[in-house]
Amino acid sequence: MKYVSLLLFVVLFASCGEDNKKLTANEIVNNAIKNAGGERYENAEIDFVFRNIRYKSKREGGKYNYQRRMTDSAGNNIQDVLDNEGFQRFVNDSLREIPDSLKVAYGNSVNSVHYFVQLPYGLNADAANKELLGKDSIAGREYYEVKVTFSEDGGGTDHEDEYLYWIETENFEVDYLAYNFIENEGGVRFRKAFNHRIIEGIRFVDYENYKYEDISIPLEKLDSLYEKRELDLLSVIETKDVKVKLNQDN
Repeated sequence: MKYVSLLLFVVLFASCGEDNKKLTANEIVNNAIKNAGGERYENAEIDFVFRNIRYKSKREGGKYNYQRRMTDSAGNNIQDVLDNEGFQRFVNDSLREIPDSLKVAYGNSVNSVHYFVQLPYGLNADAANKELLGKDSIAGREYYEVKVTFSEDGGGTDHEDEYLYWIETENFEVDYLAYNFIENEGGVRFRKAFNHRIIEGIRFVDYENYKYEDISIPLEKLDSLYEKRELDLLSVIETKDVKVKLNQDN
């Protein structure tokens, strides 16, 4: 009987060890992406309004097409298109030639909006470098702290910016994120997700967007400052009228 008990203990111990296996940063991010929509992102058309501007993205495998539609002060219809080939601007359906410097700026602007709306999908990009800093708690819930930086090759003009994501340890939802940037004299931001909703199997959120004056602060300290109410609410970021079309069964 004692041998049976010993065997049972070994089996239970091994099972516990498997359940508590330490996940890598890549595994945590992959679980977060799977939880938020997974393969649905790969062949989806996502349409939404952000700050009264209509955006649309379309993916077919490795191909992508990001759009932004708006009207300028003169009443012209502007369509910006960013895809695998680069950036183009159309004015009243006619291609407009613009300087390369503006192509970069406009392209970054379009990409940034789509990137944040579709998080955590973009975190599995080839240029994304992920590091697990550890675990921490916010509002009584436990989170993995995953730092993300981007390589110069393929990471875009803002590759020096740093990001930190708080990913819930049980359901792998990204409830908080922070980042710093060097553009326009630099800054740091901390975002809290709210208004979680699932549309055609893909998760979308809005954000409370906070700032902190000391731009040299490590990102991993911002969650403590948030809980102490030492961050300043800068804006509320809302994604409205979200529509998703899946181009094939996922």
